[in-house]
Amino acid sequence: MLKTPLCDLLGIEKPVFQGGMAWIADASLASAVSEAGGLGIIAAMNADANWLRDQIHELRTRTDKPFGVNVMLMSPFADEVAQVVIDERVPVVVTGAGNPAKYMKAWNDASIKVIPVVASVALARLVARRGATAVVAEGTESGGHIGETSTMALVPQVVDAVDIPVVAAGGIADGRGVAAAFMLGAAGVQVGTRFLVADECTVSEQYKEMVLKANDTSTRATGRSTGHPVRALKSPFTNAYAKSEAAGASSEELGAMGTGALRKAAMDGNYEEGSFLCGQIAGMVNECQSAREIVDDLVDGAERVLKGASAWVA
Repeated sequence: MLKTPLCDLLGIEKPVFQGGMAWIADASLASAVSEAGGLGIIAAMNADANWLRDQIHELRTRTDKPFGVNVMLMSPFADEVAQVVIDERVPVVVTGAGNPAKYMKAWNDASIKVIPVVASVALARLVARRGATAVVAEGTESGGHIGETSTMALVPQVVDAVDIPVVAAGGIADGRGVAAAFMLGAAGVQVGTRFLVADECTVSEQYKEMVLKANDTSTRATGRSTGHPVRALKSPFTNAYAKSEAAGASSEELGAMGTGALRKAAMDGNYEEGSFLCGQIAGMVNECQSAREIVDDLVDGAERVLKGASAWVA
């Protein structure tokens, strides 16, 4: 069975994190992934404390396995959400879209394992000094908010820079990707795009259909001029956004244009106005499966690849 030190550290059976995708990663999906032996993660996104608390309670009616909450640091409710995870004794906090340093002492004092998502070696080093349990090194291939460095280049540099476990993310959708991440020095993987089509994922059917039909060139990154680039499936919205950005629209104008676009995609299935966040690996996601089938396939596939690796060594 595939097992790494990360499993013992977090009390999970399999070194697979489910990405904390806003408007997507709710109690239904997160509990199913945790029940399958991975680390299910609820996305706090821009929601307030009451919404998150309800989701945590709902998850705990479905599983007693370890889980995490993704705290989106750009959220206007970040301060109150940071307190909720303490009050609710959440085992793991994963952070995204910024530097979590202001919250880390309180979380560490509450015995919460803090795992920031990083897109650079510099941020990885900073959070490691502040007491991070591990880091997620996320390459630009991933969906949603992205950095500039690819997973293949970022992961080994982060592994060399810190003395805590590194979780690889971005462009991983099968056992080959998991095995490759381990060869780069990672102790686990975070997967988002493949879980978009999990049976327990409550995202709109339009969203799922677009992921299933995607190929290797179906995504595009926009928003680099704002300092917060995002990767999504090509759609009328991304086309219009890219056109406005190329025409020199201000960050304020682009921000207004994007407000609510993810909700329109995830909840409403609005093809014209929705932003369907998705990673470049979408072309490999070809069928709907249960969360357990996805987790098992990732782990079993990696075991097969790693066991066969000796064929390449004379």
